Amino acid sequence: MAQIDWDSLGFDAYRTRTVVLAHYRDGAWSDIQTTETFSLTIDPFTQGLHYAISCFEGLKVFRQKDGSIIMFRPEKNAARMARSARFLGLPEPSEEMFIKMCELCVKNNMEFLPPYGHQASLYLRPLLFAPHPQMQLVPYPEVTLAVMCAPAGSYYGAHLRSAAAVIPGDYDRAAPKGTGSYKLSANYAGTFVPYKIAHEQGYAELLYLNSATRQFVDEFGSSNFFGIKGGNTYVTPLSDSVLPSITNMTLQECAADFGLKVEKRPVPLEELAEFDEAGGCGTAVVITPMSHIDMKPVLAEPTVSRSFRYEEDGAVGPWCTKLYKRITGIQFGEIEDIHGWCHKI
Repeated sequence: MAQIDWDSLGFDAYRTRTVVLAHYRDGAWSDIQTTETFSLTIDPFTQGLHYAISCFEGLKVFRQKDGSIIMFRPEKNAARMARSARFLGLPEPSEEMFIKMCELCVKNNMEFLPPYGHQASLYLRPLLFAPHPQMQLVPYPEVTLAVMCAPAGSYYGAHLRSAAAVIPGDYDRAAPKGTGSYKLSANYAGTFVPYKIAHEQGYAELLYLNSATRQFVDEFGSSNFFGIKGGNTYVTPLSDSVLPSITNMTLQECAADFGLKVEKRPVPLEELAEFDEAGGCGTAVVITPMSHIDMKPVLAEPTVSRSFRYEEDGAVGPWCTKLYKRITGIQFGEIEDIHGWCHKI
């Protein structure tokens, strides 16, 4: 087994052993290949470089309490990648092919799968991109699907600790009727600079409003938004510019199992003041409870126009705790998987 400090893992690129590849050209997919060469040779005119014609997924693999190895809801990631590919005009991998390549990536990198008991997982990153060299602004039916992996711990370096977020008044995430609901590589590029500014000010997250009117909550830069209202309702935004998060979908089902009312609807900015708890949710972060959310007219300047407080810094509310323990308990095999979410390898 690789000499890794499983308790100190963060969330970043990691040189593992094998990458799994498949290519679509001339109307058909190639055989699935594996390579231990951690590099790709591409043409300098590749569409994926010039026009960001690429999409990706993120899913996790867990070693469970009884020794089983599972992927969590991979069929949902397969469906979401296919949807993103269709939006880009790219050939889409089938669910069977997607899952087969993910399984092969796990089996060929088994020494990087964290043991049970360390609150860590093997993160899979399937990447679909257009390698064809061209400058014309039209899709070309040729793609490469690469599945790579990295051992992963907490996205922020601590498990289930509340953090601060900021609403940047001078940045938007996605345009109406644009790309926001697809997991495209290009969607993340515009968040790098505002994240750098926010992190330097002590904020862990950026919370974006809808760009058309800036009157409704959309989502965080890395994950979906949810709030707990009145101690009995799970609320998450309904917006055509929000990524359909598989973790959020799962949490909604867990919330319903607990007897919470689930509301997926537009969330007015003013409603942030009415939530008992608020957080972000996604594959990488699982749940990130928010201690408070500030509003800043200009992100780089010191003025805070308003602040919404939910917890003391670092503290976590009861429903964020329950939901986090439920989803991670299922993933690690500590709680029965009554919904059939765990795909055994």
